[in-house]
Amino acid sequence: MHSDRYTLISADCHAGGNHEMYREHLDAKYLDDFDRWRAKYSNPFKDLQAGRRTQNWDDDRRIAELEADGVVGEVVFPNTIPPFFPTGAVIARPPEPDEYELRLAGIRAHNRWLAQWCSAHAERRAGIGQIFLNDVADAIDDVRWCHEHGLRGGVLLQPVPDDMKHIKPLYAPDYDPLWRVCEELGVVVNTHSGGAGMPDYGPYPAAGLLWITETTFFSRRPLAHLLLSGVFERFPGLRFVLTEQGASWIPALLAQLDGFTKQARKTGRIGELKYDADRMLPLLPSEYFARNCWVGVSFPSPVEAATRQQIGVERFMWGSDYPHDESTFPNTREGLRRAFSDTPEGELRRLLAGNAAEVYGFDLDALAPIAARVGPTVDELREPYQGIPEGNRSPAFARP
Repeated sequence: MHSDRYTLISADCHAGGNHEMYREHLDAKYLDDFDRWRAKYSNPFKDLQAGRRTQNWDDDRRIAELEADGVVGEVVFPNTIPPFFPTGAVIARPPEPDEYELRLAGIRAHNRWLAQWCSAHAERRAGIGQIFLNDVADAIDDVRWCHEHGLRGGVLLQPVPDDMKHIKPLYAPDYDPLWRVCEELGVVVNTHSGGAGMPDYGPYPAAGLLWITETTFFSRRPLAHLLLSGVFERFPGLRFVLTEQGASWIPALLAQLDGFTKQARKTGRIGELKYDADRMLPLLPSEYFARNCWVGVSFPSPVEAATRQQIGVERFMWGSDYPHDESTFPNTREGLRRAFSDTPEGELRRLLAGNAAEVYGFDLDALAPIAARVGPTVDELREPYQGIPEGNRSPAFARP
């Protein structure tokens, strides 16, 4: 259905329940543990949440704010702190062996809450369930549960910190049964920026600055790990999405990996390191990327928006990052005008909704009546925008 308005599906939004909501979805055997944990819990993000907490779960508020921003569909990553977690779901490192049972109960409570919450507005929401990699059999059970309960956003894959030796690295073949189930069920495997894959920096004065400096590096590692370990060769139907990690770095990485591959094929070496022919994959890393990977580009700057031509227009999905402080909300229209004012209409429709609909199963016909009412117009997004909206702290308006 053609319209003079765009349909906006944000490939990066966040939601979660509060503690009482999660308690209702927790296995009964863990309720006493939960009450003890909750009594000692201190919210590390309390200073950032004044007047904003209910954006995570309040249907009326959330839908009203998203519609006012022109957004009619959302891919939903976790945001709040599930039971037994030390911090936010996309920041917390994977569980240690002695905390695995309780942390697993916590993400399962979140997944139950999320499935119920998304079902109330199923045409608008593609929820992403959480899994842990500590136990592959448990992870497979959780993938199946998420699929059976309508979480069509797929699952969130945590990077594995190098100092957590009890969890295999992502390039280990031990995860093949997990990838196989995701491929067979059509479950999307997602990664998201955050601290899950980072080392423990310890109690040193520089720890905080090192964390923020290196978080992008550790968040991006899964792409190379899966490309080079042959995961996409063994599972050609697997779909992998990298979200809120930018986009401008991807062409350079793919060129580097392709260069290594070509050199090893031709000479059997990369520098002084020998590579046997039977260890080389039949396709180039960039070819696996073009077949198996997508990028959820939250609040893209003009430079990042331009990289869509290198990574592939059909691989690029726009996101607003609502309700985070760095989101373009409530100035998404201005952000889109800054990044995409010169983009052809047909191409922009793919970037803003079409690609996300294909990857995550949104029904564009079902969303069309809402978009016809609240979506930004074609003429509106053709008007260039410069400057920073008053009160908005999104990097979308500061980056070149």
